Amino acid sequence: MTPSSPSDPLRLLSFAPRGDEVRVGVLSKEGRIVDLGAGAGHLGMKLCFDPAQMISLITAGERARDEVRTLLEKASPGGPRVEEVRLFAPIPVPRRNVHCVGWNYVEHFEEGKSLRDSGQTLPEHPVFFTKGTNAVNGPYDPIPYDPRVSTAIDWEVELAVIVGRRGKNLSEEEAMDHVFGFCVLNDTTARDIQQKKHGGQWWKGKSLDGHAPMGPWIVEADGFDWSSRRLVSRVNGVVKQDGNTSQMYFKVPRLLAELSLGLTLEPGDILATGTPPGIGHARKPPEYLRPGDVLESEIEGIGVLRNPIQAV
Repeated sequence: MTPSSPSDPLRLLSFAPRGDEVRVGVLSKEGRIVDLGAGAGHLGMKLCFDPAQMISLITAGERARDEVRTLLEKASPGGPRVEEVRLFAPIPVPRRNVHCVGWNYVEHFEEGKSLRDSGQTLPEHPVFFTKGTNAVNGPYDPIPYDPRVSTAIDWEVELAVIVGRRGKNLSEEEAMDHVFGFCVLNDTTARDIQQKKHGGQWWKGKSLDGHAPMGPWIVEADGFDWSSRRLVSRVNGVVKQDGNTSQMYFKVPRLLAELSLGLTLEPGDILATGTPPGIGHARKPPEYLRPGDVLESEIEGIGVLRNPIQAV
């Protein structure tokens, strides 16, 4: 866990202190959660956003972040620790599908050559696809495994970009001004569906329920250098992927510029930026997740997702 300090980027999360009553919180430097709605009530503050909706906070912009900093500074020190509450995905129910990028690490492209047409080369433009909103899952929640659906569930640790401002036809120079923050996402994939089962369906293979764990929180873009961060995935403690965001083929500004060309980006949009090499499907023999496994997805400076694979 990487708690906030007064000079650190904000770390914003969605949690439930009891039941399923989702609240938005910020992580303190002591590693405790400040409930923004409750904190505002205690201080008599009227917030410019709905403290039960992360997208409302994102949409409200810098004014909302200033209010969060005030609450973080004035909060009592007795908030719950992360392990004492249920964490949801920072945006539990996105407004739109998760935007994703394929083949954005050269070594990942190379490791999958034997699985594609022999003449295929690295693309001149980013290759985009989406994951359905139902795929989004909490940072510690189970990933469902149903052998009637798929027996080839694979891992893909990725840096996710959270859009903060509406934008269309963005230049690379202005793209980062539209970024709210970053989090960890695992583009968990049913390879048998994606590759051949049911005709080779990328969207279906990428969009099974619970197959996009993300979090554990959003790290505010201001003050966070995304460009050289280690990404690691582990299965049962064994490292499977170990890369760095510096190895991206298309960097974040280019991705946002190309994605926004003719397509309006909205506050709260999520962009998963691709995965480094080490996926199970490209191993010899192939390796896939099984019930009882624990999948960990970690990005330096953000945090760790820890998702058990659970039989349905």
